[in-house]
Amino acid sequence: MELRHLRYFQAVAEEKHFGRAAHKLHMAQPPLSQQIKQLEDELGVTLLQRTTRRVDLTPAGEAYLVRVRAILQAVDAAGDEAVRIGSGLEGRLVIGCVGSATYSLLPALARALREQLPGVDFAFRGEMLSPDQLDALRDGSIDLALLRPFRELSEDSDITVSPLREEKYVVALPEGHRLAGRSKVRVADLRDEDLIVHTGHGRSAMYDAVSALCRDAGFEPAIRHEVAETSTLVTFVAAALGVAIVPEPVSELVVAGAVYRPLASRARMELMVATRADDDSALLARTMRVLRHQVEG
Repeated sequence: MELRHLRYFQAVAEEKHFGRAAHKLHMAQPPLSQQIKQLEDELGVTLLQRTTRRVDLTPAGEAYLVRVRAILQAVDAAGDEAVRIGSGLEGRLVIGCVGSATYSLLPALARALREQLPGVDFAFRGEMLSPDQLDALRDGSIDLALLRPFRELSEDSDITVSPLREEKYVVALPEGHRLAGRSKVRVADLRDEDLIVHTGHGRSAMYDAVSALCRDAGFEPAIRHEVAETSTLVTFVAAALGVAIVPEPVSELVVAGAVYRPLASRARMELMVATRADDDSALLARTMRVLRHQVEG
């Protein structure tokens, strides 16, 4: 028995006429009759009562038709689903984000992905440090990473990395701070300030970037607090535990008691996208196109 036998049977059962069924199937009537007879012989039961004018279903044929319709519908649905998944219109994809992307790029990206790829199950993991995202890409727990550049990232041949955009820096200050009234803040102005930064020891690109900015300005940073999450960092600033240099998109995060001022510097922090080098899925390609369009505006 093959699927074609089921389709032949369904056509005859619904048309109740071999001639009309053969025309619908684009085949001659004698071969169709032979195929139905073979099906009945294999099952060992009569499915159709034949007369010179019409064809009627036997009770066994009526029950068989119900099952045949369900089987063929399931086969067609499976084919449609496979095509949609193969073309990147269905499936699941997990996106990881550093803190600043969580509060700026991620909301708009999530809306665009839902609108343009409604059949895809997107999941998001925000507030992830860049090395943690690299580990998550390797073990398959995320499929796309929005992260900051760091040395280990460029050394991993199993990961494909490309730039998305460059972002200016701002200074997060406690409300009422002596520098809060300025239109811009220089790095040198922070010489005597306690700094709050993202976790160091190779866990955050921002730790190294802030340290480099301070040293280029002629002083060693007074790092008093290291945090893993951007929301915690800004909350610490609002609590007047120190000040912070952060990428400009962090200013989208509004926390009572914290204000942001532009940093007077030409320095920029890069936002990058990373994927597994062997991931050539159509879904990932579609997601990357939406992401690029969102970033480029």
